[in-house]
Amino acid sequence: MARGVAFLLCVAALLAAPWVARAQQRPVDLELVLAVDNSLSVNQREFALQILGIADAFGDTDVVRAILSHDGIAVALVLWSNHEQQETGVDWTLLRDKDSIAAFAAKVARVSRIEVSGGTGIGAALTYALRLFGANAFSGERRTIDISGDGQNNMGIEPSAVRDKAAALGITINGLAILDEEPRLDRYYAASVVGGPGAFLETATDFDAFAAAMRRKLRREIGGQPVAVNSSD
Repeated sequence: MARGVAFLLCVAALLAAPWVARAQQRPVDLELVLAVDNSLSVNQREFALQILGIADAFGDTDVVRAILSHDGIAVALVLWSNHEQQETGVDWTLLRDKDSIAAFAAKVARVSRIEVSGGTGIGAALTYALRLFGANAFSGERRTIDISGDGQNNMGIEPSAVRDKAAALGITINGLAILDEEPRLDRYYAASVVGGPGAFLETATDFDAFAAAMRRKLRREIGGQPVAVNSSD
């Protein structure tokens, strides 16, 4: 517990670095970390549905339009499992035109699964994502973590502690709760995971519904406000 708190304090110090240092970074409208559930409860087919769902979402007309409405956004993709397993699947990428968006989607589609072991470490995944903001070349007007998963945190630091620290730093955590194994997981995400400026929660009934949920989420996340969509999408 003490080690987790000390690590969070280090993250906070890194993120709260002087604005002089951030002024040397490339300004973007949004820094977005996509954190994907890679835990043991997710089988290979379900993992593929998440990865390909994200890749396809960046080809969605409304998502592309939302990205192009900005001067630029920076996106990274993270795979997470237990409290000791997190990995950057696609490093920070600047999206500012159709070519860079398509190239990012292609990289996401090729992401391989990291070693899988038991446990679900949402708090550790959020901590890892927070570290990425302090180690990139961008200075975002908004900073957001988009975390998806199908279960509650059961090891490592509690996500609510990381959420509160992130919110204090002006960082938003949005959630995508996959409800196939825990039908009330959305309540847990709302109470313990989601938080910060303009935070919201999206749900998918199962992994087959993940792609449509991700499209809805990215339209809202990148656009900065709810976007009207068809009821089937």
